[in-house]
Amino acid sequence: MTQRLSLYIGLMSGTSLDGIDAVLAKVGPKGEASTIEAVSTPFSPELRKALFELQSPGPNELHREKQAGNALALAYAEAVRQLLKRANLQAADVSAIGAHGQTIRHQPHLGELAYTHQTLNPALLAEKTGIDVIADFRSRDLAAGGHGAPLVPAFHAQQFVEDKNLAILNIGGIANLTLLPNDGVVTGFDCGPGNMLMDAWIHEHQGNTFDENGSWALQGKVNEALLAKMLSDPFFSKVPPKSTGRDDFHLAWLQEKIGKDNHHAEDVQATLLHLTAHSVLEALVRHAPQTQKLIVCGGGAQNKALMNLFKVKAQHLFKQALEITTSDSAGIDPQQVEGLAFAWLAWAHKEKRPANLPAVTGAKGPRILGACYPA
Repeated sequence: MTQRLSLYIGLMSGTSLDGIDAVLAKVGPKGEASTIEAVSTPFSPELRKALFELQSPGPNELHREKQAGNALALAYAEAVRQLLKRANLQAADVSAIGAHGQTIRHQPHLGELAYTHQTLNPALLAEKTGIDVIADFRSRDLAAGGHGAPLVPAFHAQQFVEDKNLAILNIGGIANLTLLPNDGVVTGFDCGPGNMLMDAWIHEHQGNTFDENGSWALQGKVNEALLAKMLSDPFFSKVPPKSTGRDDFHLAWLQEKIGKDNHHAEDVQATLLHLTAHSVLEALVRHAPQTQKLIVCGGGAQNKALMNLFKVKAQHLFKQALEITTSDSAGIDPQQVEGLAFAWLAWAHKEKRPANLPAVTGAKGPRILGACYPA
């Protein structure tokens, strides 16, 4: 395999709406992927606002969504430019870009009318970068009766291999688990909100986009009654395959749970921290109680309060010792795992290899994911 055919770029901007993670990866003939270079670029306030407002129905949505898709393509193109400059490479050195786009709607529960939509203008991205773009990864799985999510378990199964029962936890806006039993079938599912509600609540009350290290949450006290209300949401008791997003968990959802009760804002933040930790570990106990090691990646891996809370709660919820670490232990920066995954998904598309896992998404069978926009 030539160098050109082994180099891919993965672009990820998740439900946290914090910015773009761009990863330049080398992918071997068997799908083994490693990071060559990476950059993270924040969204402009205007783009973040436009994307956030599109999460809920509003006037003139079609026009606003297309404008946001164009702006996102331009922001992606700038991230690619920075990435290539750092790596001292040209566009012709890269085989393809895997671009997730920004999820605006995710409605996998509507039978044959189910849909998911990630805003992006991939044709514009191909034009601006001079590199083939693979996008729209979820739709093919939905067409086959799946949820189209989570997408990354096939990549996790490729990258994280140990002689023990593993679980990979990605914490972006939404938290999702990949279950990698030592001698069984790979499964996975969305387990609930990750950073999304904590980010929304602190932005509402302090104007910050996230709670660094969970420091604000640590100033509050968990409200057990409110936590129980949150955990009573039907999503948490659903049997996988299942997926979720801002369609289900948002500020209005949180306000409905709070009701007319008068809570200190920091107590709500502390309770949201516990919601993320508890819902993840409860899902793990229910669906993979034999798990020996939990590897955490995504932005939530950088939240020290959350990582500590996982360890405290795991001592009470698991019968055996559960090792909890980040993907750094496997040689992958937690912030780069999803970008690397989309580079791998672009490789799988180019190689005509199915990249969904029917046991994860519920699809009728393996499918080649994504659509190609040639440069």
